[in-house]
Amino acid sequence: MKFKSPRAPLGALLFASTIAVSAAAPASASTEACGRASWYALTSKTASGERMDPAKFTAAHPRLRFGTRVEVVNPRNGKSVVVRINDRGPFIKGRIIDVSKAAARELGMIRSGVAKVCYKVVS
Repeated sequence: MKFKSPRAPLGALLFASTIAVSAAAPASASTEACGRASWYALTSKTASGERMDPAKFTAAHPRLRFGTRVEVVNPRNGKSVVVRINDRGPFIKGRIIDVSKAAARELGMIRSGVAKVCYKVVS
C-alpha cells in the first residue's frame, strides 16, 4: 500500500508559484540598474555568434536577450549611448555591464577602464 501525503498538492502548488515568480523577477529587475561597467575590445566571437566589433555600440549583459537596446548613462559627466546586447558578461563581481570600446569612448570611460553607470532598456 502506498502512502499518500495530504501535503503533496499544496507543496506542488507552492513549487509552481515559486517558479512563476522566479521566472518573472529577473526580467523586471534587469530593465534598469546602476553599478560599475567596464569596456572590452576583443575581436572574438560573442555569445550571440557574431564577431565582436570594438567600433560598434554593443555590450555584454548576463541576462538580457540578444538584440535588446539599452541606454547607458555615465552620471558623472552626463554622457549617454544606446548599445545593443550581443554578448554575455561581465564575469567580474560587482560589474553590471561591459560595453564596447566605441561605447566606452562616448561615455568618457576609456582612460579609467571602469565607471559607474546606469542603464535602462529602451527596446
